[in-house]
Formats: sequence, C-alpha cells, structure tokens
Amino acid sequence: QVQLVESGGGLVQPGGSLRLSCAASGSISKISTMGWYRQAPGKQRELVAAISGGGTTNYADSVKGRFTISRDNAKNTVYLQMNSLGPEDTAVYYCNALISSDKYNWRDYWGQGTQVTVSS
Repeated sequence: QVQLVESGGGLVQPGGSLRLSCAASGSISKISTMGWYRQAPGKQRELVAAISGGGTTNYADSVKGRFTISRDNAKNTVYLQMNSLGPEDTAVYYCNALISSDKYNWRDYWGQGTQVTVSS
C-alpha cells in the first residue's frame, strides 16, 4: 500500500508565499514523475507543475516564474514553493506520483488534497 500525504496549505494574503510538501510512503520500489495539480471551485483539475525522476520540470504557463517544484528522492518527497500568490491561485492542491512497488508495474497515486486560499 502506498500513501501520499500533503502538508503546507493554508490562508495567505495576495503577494505572499507558501510551500507545499508531499511525502510518499509504503511499499515503494521506485518513483517516476511527481507533480502537483489543483482544482478551483467549478473548474477542472489542472496540472500546476511536474518533475521527472531525473529532475526535468514542467510548469503551467500561469505559474511560470512564480512557482518552483523540487524533490528529495531520499525522502520520497516533492515540494512546491509558491511565491507571488494571487486570488487566482486559490484551489485545492493535489499531489500526484507514478510509483512502482515491484519495479515492473506502475500506478498513479494521489494525495488527499490541501486547500490553498489567497485572500486579504
């Protein structure tokens, strides 16, 4: 069994910063791509940022230059540093990871989500 546990969400004023963390635990042999998605009320879930096992990153245009994704492979953890936050960033943020428990079969896992609210 594999779990992704997120932390770091909360309420922040416009222009502020937050750092999200997501730790994977359980029966893990290898982790490939890890990423963050978000879903605002009434909208579809969208990719925010992703990072490959080799460290290649990919960002949504709306967050480029403001958000930074990183990972600590020794801790099976992915981070999302969010700067210059605006009300448009308000959403539930979900962690995602492609994980193999036996080096052969891969499965997509999701965290439970963490609320980020940007408001004055």
